[in-house]
Amino acid sequence: MAIDEALLRSFDPVKSQPLLRLYSWNPPTLSLGRFQNAADVLDLERTAASDVPIVRRITGGGVIYHTEELTYSLVCAPEQIPPANSVKDSFRVLTGFLMEFYRRLGLPPGYAADSPLPTERLGGRTPFCFAGRESFDILINGCKIGGNAQRRTKGMIFQHGSIPLNNRSETGLMYMRDRRTAQIDAVTSLSDCGVRTSVDELAQLLQHSFRDHFGVTLQTSELTEIESVEMKQLLTEKYRQEVWNMNGGEL
Repeated sequence: MAIDEALLRSFDPVKSQPLLRLYSWNPPTLSLGRFQNAADVLDLERTAASDVPIVRRITGGGVIYHTEELTYSLVCAPEQIPPANSVKDSFRVLTGFLMEFYRRLGLPPGYAADSPLPTERLGGRTPFCFAGRESFDILINGCKIGGNAQRRTKGMIFQHGSIPLNNRSETGLMYMRDRRTAQIDAVTSLSDCGVRTSVDELAQLLQHSFRDHFGVTLQTSELTEIESVEMKQLLTEKYRQEVWNMNGGEL
């Protein structure tokens, strides 16, 4: 999380090239949305007993249980992406490479807005991310796969999201104060869809899908000195501080 924010803080919307980062989580971790209070939504006794780390994202939304997944983050300026009709529509634009990725795996992706259930309210807030649906959440055979969140600041876009290799939503739900299943039965993963590809191969395919969908050239890079210094400072002063991770207090 410190690296993600360091990439955003160090980005120059005029001079910087767009950034795509891919990573995984070890150990399994719970991440809170920016405006959630840990004690309000999590069973803290259970998380402590299971020794599950709790971190906070800079994006909104509900709790996510991160494990056995491929995660991406993206930093760019609005002018660096194809035109979008609105901030909401930019989710469609920026998740286009994910749609291409799933198609290349032989799956039939679609957006929740294109096939809403008769009694479904899109965009309703839920404490547990996978229990709710946004208009541009991606569905496979009617089931939600992963999740994406976005933040905009000073002419920049930050977006990140998860691609679950295995379905661990029930495990994540165990750590919530409210364990009602809601739409958990309508959550899926790559393994549920019959995909058994390794995470390294998936990362390669995701890069190719991003490159071809947006028509760009990808270059591998390490953190710059500025990004590295920013990350270390954020790690010390923010992401290792309980006041941020548990309460979301400004630091």
